[in-house]
Amino acid sequence: MTDEKRRPRPAAQYGPTAAAVAGNVKRLREARNLTIYALSGALGVAGRPVTPSAVAKIEKQQRQVTVDDLAALATVFNVSPAALLLPMSDEEEIEVTGAGAVRASVAWAWANSQRPLKLTPGHEETELLEYQLYGLPLRVRNARQHPAGRALAAVQQDVERLIDSSRLVLEGDTRFEENLDAARVALERLASEVNRVAVDHNEWARELGVWKADVVKRGKKKGASDGPSVD
Repeated sequence: MTDEKRRPRPAAQYGPTAAAVAGNVKRLREARNLTIYALSGALGVAGRPVTPSAVAKIEKQQRQVTVDDLAALATVFNVSPAALLLPMSDEEEIEVTGAGAVRASVAWAWANSQRPLKLTPGHEETELLEYQLYGLPLRVRNARQHPAGRALAAVQQDVERLIDSSRLVLEGDTRFEENLDAARVALERLASEVNRVAVDHNEWARELGVWKADVVKRGKKKGASDGPSVD
């Protein structure tokens, strides 16, 4: 046997996302009060058998999690796949494989299909539209791109900023008041856009009613003209 054959296989390379998955599997298993054996059994019931020893290796970063494993684990834990892929941390920045260090809030918005992970200055609008075009089904995309959908997204962002700043009580810091005003303006805009949706719907319904009445009227006239002739 040659030295090359005796040489052990190199250890698998695990990136920050794999580390996050391993940590989250253990975190969620313990939060659900599941033993390694119980989690293995639940995965088997879900149609994705994973042995107890394999579960233990996953938590120790000694076994890669496949896409099917990830989906089954998220199903068993009853969480979004994002809850497995990203570290559950209060840090301002987190590591994402392929992207490096990014703001935690941005990473979670990306994982929840709200925005691209990175935006190029001056091209934000185009990149956001492309993100939705290639990453969302048509119905969801239409809702996101509608003015009311955009207003809803703005409300969520402003309310998150408001809640974050509400925990800070510093003399001379006006961020909370500024964020409060911004959230109120965003809510007013959302209400306006929702009312506009109602107006547009009622107008469409009225036009549809007029069109149907016209079709019925034309049908009756045609029926009368096509009636039996009298000799």
